Amino acid sequence: MKSSLIAANRGALIAESALIRTVIVLVGVAFLALFLFMPLVLVFAQALSSGLGAYFAALIEPDAWAALKLTLLVAVISVPLNLIFGLAAAWAIAKFSFPGKSLLITLIDLPFSVSPVIAGLIYVLLFGSRGWLGPWLSAHNIEIVFAIPGIVLATIFVTLPFVARELIPLMEQQGTTDEEAARTLGAGGLKIFFRVTLPNVKWGLLYGVLLCNARAMGEFGAVSVVSGHIRGVTNTMPLHVEILYNEYNFAAAFAVASLLAILALLTLVLKTWLESQGAGNGSNKH
Repeated sequence: MKSSLIAANRGALIAESALIRTVIVLVGVAFLALFLFMPLVLVFAQALSSGLGAYFAALIEPDAWAALKLTLLVAVISVPLNLIFGLAAAWAIAKFSFPGKSLLITLIDLPFSVSPVIAGLIYVLLFGSRGWLGPWLSAHNIEIVFAIPGIVLATIFVTLPFVARELIPLMEQQGTTDEEAARTLGAGGLKIFFRVTLPNVKWGLLYGVLLCNARAMGEFGAVSVVSGHIRGVTNTMPLHVEILYNEYNFAAAFAVASLLAILALLTLVLKTWLESQGAGNGSNKH
């Protein structure tokens, strides 16, 4: 009697768990369909609404081409700089103890807590014509705000945490055992870094660079403030999309936006692959 009651309760719990799992899965799928898949479908549907000819014409139009080149240029500059900073900062924080360590961690997280628009405004207040350094820059014919350097600086600021924040917990988890063993064998600091530390974090580093690049190419708020919206000169792809949309040129706006959507999808695929490679590498190591 007691065993049959236990079996009945167990069966009820299993049925209830299956029902809860089904409801959770359905809610998750509905959420993704509403907020992810449907917008993506609409972007590509609107982009192709006027036909393939109009779609490719919008992509090779001079202003769109200039926006694409500027977006790539900003990413090419900002991502390697953030890679160098993130790698150095993560190495220092995870492997060494020094005064101001907590402050450095806080500063790395600062772009996550500051609105991108505020970040762009800070650069305007610093380097604008009426900013603190504006008169001196104007006297020396140096353009920061409403020019490419300002866009690069704003992009570097908003993408600064991605590489460092990916590497810090990874390096802390790995500890310093490998580095201490290499030093015992007579290896120097740089040799330890390139032969021991860097190979151990290569998948995390690539993952951080991938996220940093995606954010750099898709940044809107900070870049919008410092760019000046000069068409064909300081407009990145997100800003060009905004201009086309405000001009009611919806097909062209969604055509350019589809490139950013493709970038997001590629980022997702690469992210999944890097995570699988990192997991496989970790399992093989252990």
